[in-house]
Amino acid sequence: MNAQKYVEKDPVIARIAEKKETAWINPYFLPFDMTNAVCQLVVSDDDIEDARKRLDRFASFIRRCFPETEETGGLIESPLAEISSMQKELEKAYDCEIPGRLLLKMDSHLAIAGSVKARGGIYEVLKHAEDLALESGRFTMEDDYARLADDDMKEFFGQYTVQVGSTGNLGLSIGIMSAALGFRVKVHMSADAKQWKKDLLRSKGVEVIEYADDYSKAVAEGRKLSDQDPMSYFVDDEKSVNLFLGYAVAAKRLKKQLEEKNITVDENHPLIVYIPAGVGGAPGGVAYGLKRIFGDNVHCFFTEPVLCPSVLLGIATQEFEKANVHDFGISGITEADGLACASPSGFVTRIMTNLLSGEFTVYDGKLYDYLRLLYSSEKIQIEPSSCAAFAGPCGLLQYEDSRRYCEEHGLTEETLSQSVQIAWATGGRLVPEEIRREYLETYIK
Repeated sequence: MNAQKYVEKDPVIARIAEKKETAWINPYFLPFDMTNAVCQLVVSDDDIEDARKRLDRFASFIRRCFPETEETGGLIESPLAEISSMQKELEKAYDCEIPGRLLLKMDSHLAIAGSVKARGGIYEVLKHAEDLALESGRFTMEDDYARLADDDMKEFFGQYTVQVGSTGNLGLSIGIMSAALGFRVKVHMSADAKQWKKDLLRSKGVEVIEYADDYSKAVAEGRKLSDQDPMSYFVDDEKSVNLFLGYAVAAKRLKKQLEEKNITVDENHPLIVYIPAGVGGAPGGVAYGLKRIFGDNVHCFFTEPVLCPSVLLGIATQEFEKANVHDFGISGITEADGLACASPSGFVTRIMTNLLSGEFTVYDGKLYDYLRLLYSSEKIQIEPSSCAAFAGPCGLLQYEDSRRYCEEHGLTEETLSQSVQIAWATGGRLVPEEIRREYLETYIK
């Protein structure tokens, strides 16, 4: 693609190409009632409800295999935490105003895989297992799903292989759940993947195939190898509707958590959500689900590192999956390993074109600064990638373009004071203790 023409035409894209922190407001954004009919054709409310019911059916299996889910009855769900101390520390450290209440959606602490990928990745593996079991005639939907953990079912699943390309967290969710079911598993990991994630997967009996190239290459090679094996199933982070559905289920569960906290979401009490984006699947699915429930009363922003803003470029240029950060002179090499995807999902960037409010980009050094602030103020520690979410609440009223968005969409001083802003923490629970200490001591200018 000719990146230069976009750089010359759009000063915001020019700033992105210079690897500077930016607020990009989506010029293709439309009111939800104008997009609802089109969205319904792609992924409907019934599709999302079907995914929710499937996860409910698997609850007894998950309880049996993963005792840490006993408390939630086999549901994989994360806390929604008020982080008022962090809010004050951010305002002080960055001389910014963060109106309303700031909450942290702690998908960083999801059971089993310790990241948002525990939603989509685990859902897709479970659906594949259900499909195979039902087709085989060995199992019916009336059976207790805990039976899928029996030795005879594990032996059955052992005939099949599940493969995925990943920078880390998706590989963990796919690998851990596939191994629990008895599948053979191959995770194709890019150069950005952290060593501890590879080690953890291998400890679960997963075959990890490493590449010197970036995420896109790992996905392409994994897809190619899987296609050559009729007994192999490839989880495609760039194109999968099932992954997307697993993430979208999060929205209804968040609605329940907000209600439990007596938090109203309406025109006068807006919900503003900031989700870190890599290839786009997880934030896209979550945001899509939220828009379907809250419509124009929720404002969804993605956040990306300045060194790999692929989803932003995919939507801003309308080149979708053809957009590549390398074409803009951006390396794609970032401390936010979970967000290191040089090209975005074409499926997700197309769906989010009219639904996403905008994006904020962030310097790598700030990821560690946010990480330290969160730990010192709230005693919560997450991955650097997750910390990209805090660029949103810090930046909302700092940039001229995002302030204009607020003015144009009824986010007045009064409504913002009654708003709830959610930073979506996407990973961190499984980080080894020595790496946690290392993160706290990492400083980048």
